[in-house]
Amino acid sequence: MSVEEDTANHGRLLRTVRGPQDVKRMTAEQLDILAAEIRDFLIAKVSRTGGHIGPNLGVVELTLAMHRVFDSPRDRLLFDTGHQAYVHKIVTGRQDGFDKLRQRGGLSGYPSQAESEHDLIENSHASTALSYADGLAKAYALRAEKRCVVAVVGDGALTGGMCWEALNNIATAGNPLVIVVNDNGRSYSPTIGGLADHLSSLRLNPGYEKVLDTVKEALGSTPLVGKPMYEVLHAVKKGVKDALAPQAMFEDLGIKYVGPVDGHDVTAVESALRAAKNFGGPVIVHAVTRKGYGYRPAEEDEADCFHGPGAFDTETGKLLAAPSVKWTNVFADELVKIADERPDVVGITAAMAEPTGIAALARKYPKRVYDVGIAEQHAATSAAGLAMGGLHPVVAVYATFLNRAFDQVLLDVAMHKLPVTFVLDRAGITGPDGPSHYGIWDMSVFGVVPGLRIAAPRDSASLREELREAVSVEDGPTILRFPTGSVAGDLPAVRRVGTVDVLAESARTDVLLVAVGSFAGLGMEVAARVAEQGYGVTVVDPRWVRPVPAELVQLAAAHRLVVTVEDGVRVGGVGDALGQAMRDADVRVPLKDLGVPADWHPHGTRAQILADLGLTAQDVARDVTGWISGLDAEPVEPPAHKAAAKN
Repeated sequence: MSVEEDTANHGRLLRTVRGPQDVKRMTAEQLDILAAEIRDFLIAKVSRTGGHIGPNLGVVELTLAMHRVFDSPRDRLLFDTGHQAYVHKIVTGRQDGFDKLRQRGGLSGYPSQAESEHDLIENSHASTALSYADGLAKAYALRAEKRCVVAVVGDGALTGGMCWEALNNIATAGNPLVIVVNDNGRSYSPTIGGLADHLSSLRLNPGYEKVLDTVKEALGSTPLVGKPMYEVLHAVKKGVKDALAPQAMFEDLGIKYVGPVDGHDVTAVESALRAAKNFGGPVIVHAVTRKGYGYRPAEEDEADCFHGPGAFDTETGKLLAAPSVKWTNVFADELVKIADERPDVVGITAAMAEPTGIAALARKYPKRVYDVGIAEQHAATSAAGLAMGGLHPVVAVYATFLNRAFDQVLLDVAMHKLPVTFVLDRAGITGPDGPSHYGIWDMSVFGVVPGLRIAAPRDSASLREELREAVSVEDGPTILRFPTGSVAGDLPAVRRVGTVDVLAESARTDVLLVAVGSFAGLGMEVAARVAEQGYGVTVVDPRWVRPVPAELVQLAAAHRLVVTVEDGVRVGGVGDALGQAMRDADVRVPLKDLGVPADWHPHGTRAQILADLGLTAQDVARDVTGWISGLDAEPVEPPAHKAAAKN
């Protein structure tokens, strides 16, 4: 029987859940059945749409216990990171939306205020929930509102520096606040860092409390010397205990610690949460869980426990999409080749070795790759240190996440003119992950950094070439950005002007179409459509978009109209930068810039969103034709000296 058939036959209990109150009424036996039904439901639904299946299989019992102890939405439940919230969505009455999970008109893959009053924070960047929780708890205390604040921190979020800044303030404030550490030893991949090692050692030593109790009992029964001897030895034992457990680490901050508890035992988690709720101050509940729990393909996936696959076969776990060459694969392959030639090249990633391609370098040169955990700020400044030490670091992160390290890129790297290459995967509109994960800000945000060069390859050949150019730069930082998904076929240039590739040109020089990065193919299609209307279009790929190449300004001066099209925000984007460079050079050719409006665009496929924004070949061709024909219709003004003579 398939998982889908099993869900249909045995999901009766799940179908009765329309809100947290339904879970509160269930017996322990019913909760066990419900947990199994939720797992079947998740596997069946996510197998069709893709999504974060591994993290959610690991928090089923944990989420059920939370909703039994706390009263959402009056009590605020915050998920860090937000991709752990699928079970929360199910419990809060959103089962029907899973048929179109992460698709247009369906549920977001993260908490969403638009979906439910049970969701509060939705930016879904890791390590932020404790800061939100600190502020909420302070607000409720000041307003004398008796409301609980619960932050679920897991999937490596505690490796982020913001968590520790927040913990320091939470302890100082002393307000009621429950921090649930979902300790699955993973982020995207096995969690890296000292805290992770600390928690792992605890998991490997489950009997340490029993040993202490046994020693205490034996010494306490010894006459005369028993009690004094116990007090002395207890100090020694406490040191041993502290080496194994995180209890002292948190309690030294002033935060009570409960655990560890089995995160897959609803009763155990519920008991710990009730104790924490009744304490009246900040409490950490340490729940040990297993990512991908209950689904063999996820449990056996050592790379990332089925963290966020596309559509897959429920029986085997195999992805349904045909294999294709991805942008990430091309980068990973070329980086290894460069590392073969250059021993000074090293890799850095922030808990995302597999998704960013750095894992390929790690497999061949494990001592030359550094996974710093979910800590992009540290990654940037650590890279600065590596560069100061004579190496060339390649920092691979998603485009949306480098925003978090702007100050470090600006002052720690660029101001020191250090050779660090930042490779930004998933640049532009990425689609199903929604607005918090769109990589549309980087060209605008980092375009203001002095001495920083930004490259946007159009295909696999240009990606390889521009990566090599980036790591050859020795007097400042570089950024190489590319989208998600499959790489289109190589698009060779007809000629190169300086650093600018000319992809198409005609006898007429009506329009210069500047197609940034992966929009090069769109540019070629636009040129063909506009040519049908009798106009000539020169299509260029600037390759390096910051600083604006001087040759691009020269090409602009030779045309009647300049149009830029990019998959970043228009404000401060490539079009803005080119316009400024043209004004500085006194090039008075009109310029039209097409790009992404600075707004929060809903999730959907990349194609759907680009169509909504008018960034399709048909839309752009219509705009370009209208603009250039409008120039034809404008009356030609006489030169200024002739007009004066008539007067």
